[in-house]
Amino acid sequence: MNRFTRRVGDASARRPWVTIASWAVALLCLLSLAATAGGTFADDLVAPGSQSQEAMELLEERFPEESGGTAMAVFAAPEGQRLDRHRPAVDAAVARIAGVAHVASVAGPFTAGTVSPDGRVGFAAITFDVAATDLDPGQLRAVTDAIGPVRGDGVVAELGGDAVFINAETETSGAEAAGLLVALVVLVVAFGTVVAALVPIALALVAVAAGLGAVTLLAGVLEVSPVAPTIGAMIGLGVGVDYALFITVRYRENRAAGQDNATALSDAMGSSGAAVVFAGGTVVVTTGALALTGLGFLTSIGVSTALVVLLAVGSALTLLPALLSLLGDRVDRGRLGRRRPAKRAEDTAWWRFAHRVSSRPLRHLAVGAAVLCALGAPALGMQTGFPDAGDDSPRTTHRRAYDLLTEGFGPGINAPLVIVADLRAPGVDARTVPALAQRIAADPGIASVGAPRTSPGGDTVVLPALPTTAPADAATSATLARVRALVPGNVAVSGLTAMTDDLTEQLADTLPVLVAAVVGASFLLLMLVFRSVVIPLKAAVMNLLSIGGAYGVVVAVFQWGWLGSLLHLEGTLRIASPLPTVFFAVLFGLSMDYEVFLLSRIREEYDASGNNAESVARGMAATGRVITSAALIMTAVFGSFVASPSPLVKMMGLGLTTAVVLDATIVRMVVVPAVMALMGRANWWLPRLLERRLPRVGAHGAPAPERPGSGTPAATPADGADGADGADLHRLPG
Repeated sequence: MNRFTRRVGDASARRPWVTIASWAVALLCLLSLAATAGGTFADDLVAPGSQSQEAMELLEERFPEESGGTAMAVFAAPEGQRLDRHRPAVDAAVARIAGVAHVASVAGPFTAGTVSPDGRVGFAAITFDVAATDLDPGQLRAVTDAIGPVRGDGVVAELGGDAVFINAETETSGAEAAGLLVALVVLVVAFGTVVAALVPIALALVAVAAGLGAVTLLAGVLEVSPVAPTIGAMIGLGVGVDYALFITVRYRENRAAGQDNATALSDAMGSSGAAVVFAGGTVVVTTGALALTGLGFLTSIGVSTALVVLLAVGSALTLLPALLSLLGDRVDRGRLGRRRPAKRAEDTAWWRFAHRVSSRPLRHLAVGAAVLCALGAPALGMQTGFPDAGDDSPRTTHRRAYDLLTEGFGPGINAPLVIVADLRAPGVDARTVPALAQRIAADPGIASVGAPRTSPGGDTVVLPALPTTAPADAATSATLARVRALVPGNVAVSGLTAMTDDLTEQLADTLPVLVAAVVGASFLLLMLVFRSVVIPLKAAVMNLLSIGGAYGVVVAVFQWGWLGSLLHLEGTLRIASPLPTVFFAVLFGLSMDYEVFLLSRIREEYDASGNNAESVARGMAATGRVITSAALIMTAVFGSFVASPSPLVKMMGLGLTTAVVLDATIVRMVVVPAVMALMGRANWWLPRLLERRLPRVGAHGAPAPERPGSGTPAATPADGADGADGADLHRLPG
């Protein structure tokens, strides 16, 4: 792998303008294609083989009028008034809705009797002739425009319902730009020069732009979740900056050791470039493993994230060496502060700290493990559920519609169940449908059961039912389970609430499979890279501890409400059921990034000296400040998403931020060196049979070149980490 990345980097550096032009043309073509041929984003909320899928397939086949997406145009009169005072304006809005493309039917509040008991709130039930996931956002905007004029009469008008919630676009807060600005400040402080700091930012933006273009094209052939671009951009920005940072740092370290520009760049691509390939490959494998859940929306998130990460790796291997070869020593333009000579590894705080940990490894391991376990403890009480419209920002129309419907009709109006009877199969028949409706209505969790609707062929019956509780309420799930238990075998229960409950159940069933696959694949990859069985086993345990800590913090903040006001949360929330799965895949991959970067440097030093304690200390001295800077950058990028109006994005941002902080501090700088000190030479043990048969694909290269006259490997610019100088990470010799 070292040879491969070196050759790719050398080829790009020899023809820098060709490489840059190729990226520019490819990016332009990709974005143009995305604008013209790209698809729209929608969640595929079907759990394969579930009862809700069975019901929907039956309706699509025999009763298509009942299988289309649904929405509600909600109208509310001003306080103290009744809606019927504004009937002409409301009826006109309903007529305009009927003229919108793909609206199969619309029943106004006065004709259908869907006005609240106090007469203030009413809704028009809208049915489309296509499934909710097949609706174009333009059609929903047309419905929104159709109800707009009624507001001129003083009426509140909002659009809600399942189709609107499913197709809602994820809001952004604008804080993402602030996260990039913080990342730029960190890079300027780390490098000490403006130009060197701008290079990783530029590469990350190119990779994310290309990745989002590719994701939009993917949406043209697959159903891609609306949150996939947000998660892809979040991860892409973080890893894009980090990958460019690690290669640039190694390049400047080689220059500081006296190598000429071409050799320094080639050696950096051969060592850090290979580490980037393995780190990025791990993220691609772990996020791609989301396809193992069998759920379309998670598969789309995994594939989208993997695409962005692949492009980040590609830009680091090709575009970065092209830029660095053109810049040469001009990469140090815009220097802040006075240049100081680099120090020896032995003079750094990281070297001293590593030896301090190695001298008392059990104490440090016990403290680090105790902190991680304490942070992860709340995760044992995690309660998951799918978010509903009531969890979204009040700035969205579907959230405001949700609140109005709850106010007028009770929370169950937002959690309709669709009970479908297949009259061709044994069980309930046309004569016993009324008795079935009575049994369902008698359940204490059911507020009402509507009149049965029979298909034109007379072989399928639909019973609409409304629970007494909200969609994400645990009591609604209990009601759904009781209803499913009392209906015969030819009856299935569907509706968005039933579909999301089925998804939650499938996620719980497939998470162990995902964990086993991700841990197993990562174990094999690290065993190949570092030729050890102890290192990958340790990495898996450490990653699980840091992920557990992130789970625990998310539970404490969102489920328990600790410090929720700081995140502008309106109340406590159950953890969105897809998040534990997405968290694990993404966080395991990101944790492996730092693992690969640290251990590849430790292995270089160990191969040179054979001294375990000293190789750990020198590896930490070489990467300690770099990993800390990278973690600060990822924290800034991920932390900016905590400001998102969407609770789902807030959870993702907080979980990722927490995991990165824990991984780069407690795990990577305390627990890992403590464990390696305890294991000694056993860290690098590999059974003889595997030693002979495993291919050599290491991500580590030769140790850092020696500075002239020093007698020791060149100090890494991490070497200002002891506070003696906080600006320049890798300084060229003066």
